[in-house]
Amino acid sequence: MTNPNRRLALIAAVALGTALAPAAARADDTIKRPGDHPHYSVELEPHLLLGLAADNYYGGTGFGLGGRVSINLTDNGFIKSINNSVAIGLGLDWVHYSAPSGCYYGYQGGCYGYGASADFLQFPVVMQWNFYVAEHWSVFGEPGLYIWHGSYGNGGCYAPNGAPMGCGYSDTGIGPAFWAGGRYHFNDTVTLIGRIGYPDLLTFGVSFML
Repeated sequence: MTNPNRRLALIAAVALGTALAPAAARADDTIKRPGDHPHYSVELEPHLLLGLAADNYYGGTGFGLGGRVSINLTDNGFIKSINNSVAIGLGLDWVHYSAPSGCYYGYQGGCYGYGASADFLQFPVVMQWNFYVAEHWSVFGEPGLYIWHGSYGNGGCYAPNGAPMGCGYSDTGIGPAFWAGGRYHFNDTVTLIGRIGYPDLLTFGVSFML
């Protein structure tokens, strides 16, 4: 991502924290009771996602879907006096970018294609630090990294005069990742879950704690 997109992701994360602050302020004393939260071995999470424009890939917002598997490491986290836990999260996300017209992929200062598209596979690996702030609410932070593979020009590329031009370009890389999010717990097994961060702006789905 470009630096402006990183700033946008940071702003979004701050906005999430601001939105969660009133709920935390009204929270009961669950946060003060270490271990008083759902005890599970694995959390399974299918989700939808909204992505920011990738490096050199201008003018589009990505949409996709994916999932996470979070393996619980401990029911008592790094701060023993509060209600927190730690898990490791492994994911697979697919996100698609497309534009009907305009220069959509920049290459070496020029326009590589018109009307192009791109698909990304992302494999995040994160540490998930959970805080149980109320009976039905938990929040978390997820620092880590992600491996990505991008395929560009799947929809066909065209020059400004309408002539077709070759596009089948792909690349792979690795980068830092961070998300902040929260859950609404319907019960000890099923939650609504959302997160904001980098590289994806927003994910929203459900999770099952087993």
